[in-house]
Amino acid sequence: MTRPTLTQSTGPAHSRILGLGVMRGERVVTNDDLAGPIDSSDEWIRQRTGIVTRRRAAEGTGVLDLAEEAANAAIKDAGLTGADIDAVLVSTVTHFHQTPSAAAFLAERVGATPAAAYDISAACAGYCYGIGQADALVRSGAARNVLVVGAEKMSDFVDPTDRSISFLLGDGAGAVVVGASDFPGIGPTVWGSDGSQAEAIRQTHSWLETRDSDAGWPTLRQEGQSVFKWAVWQMAPVAQRALDAAGVTADQIDAFIPHQANMRIIDQMIKQLKLPESVAVARDIADTGNTSAASIPLATERLLREGQVSSGALALQIGFGAGLVYAAQVVVLP
Repeated sequence: MTRPTLTQSTGPAHSRILGLGVMRGERVVTNDDLAGPIDSSDEWIRQRTGIVTRRRAAEGTGVLDLAEEAANAAIKDAGLTGADIDAVLVSTVTHFHQTPSAAAFLAERVGATPAAAYDISAACAGYCYGIGQADALVRSGAARNVLVVGAEKMSDFVDPTDRSISFLLGDGAGAVVVGASDFPGIGPTVWGSDGSQAEAIRQTHSWLETRDSDAGWPTLRQEGQSVFKWAVWQMAPVAQRALDAAGVTADQIDAFIPHQANMRIIDQMIKQLKLPESVAVARDIADTGNTSAASIPLATERLLREGQVSSGALALQIGFGAGLVYAAQVVVLP
């Protein structure tokens, strides 16, 4: 019997980001609002992180609500409807359920059913992971239009007495639609992980407060100095590899959009990459805070809205966080 030859799908040669949408938490939370329980001050938080305020969602707003607002805005910006979406990828670590996925719920909410839907658990690198996967799905012919969402309600996991990470965190969502393009719009994704340092940023169940759980309510902890050193010394080379893979140099990009983890980390990466002053640098962390998987699309939206860059600009983006995981690519902004 002759073995049949399988048919494999193929797609367009190129993909790009077609539309962008965001949703920030409704509440503005100052450093003074948080300083008491951690025995700190506005000055201490500003000096170590660059954060002045952060945005957090109202009590009745969930992570899916944030994701839905951002997703609908991105679909509209792309000139599409939910029915045009073939796959939904949601990067999040704050959806409470292992299953069903946040993506399955979101696909229904935006009218994308029966689109393929799954979550990505790559913490602060999750959005860049999603962009890499969306690019591959489109160019392989597996999907025409892919909705990529980074959404977090970090305030649901905050222990207000924790000095390691709680005061950094904000809530928000950013979404894009990736589809076919006549020109290369997404460079190769450089990504990886180092599980030997998995304890550097971790989830614990040690915070009991008033939650109804004998095991404790899940919260986050980090080894701040270890994470800072890793991000400063190991992520700039990853960003450089993404530039090299895309075939561009630092003086040819228009914007640098790193994960908004800490202003000092951003400053050190700029120095190591030797970015010229002509490159716009995202500093959304100052008044939005660290929103994990949502931080890069939120920062991108601010650069575009404030006119620091324009549609069609070339941007280097890099996400890094718990895992420890990372991903970077050069993209053409929508």
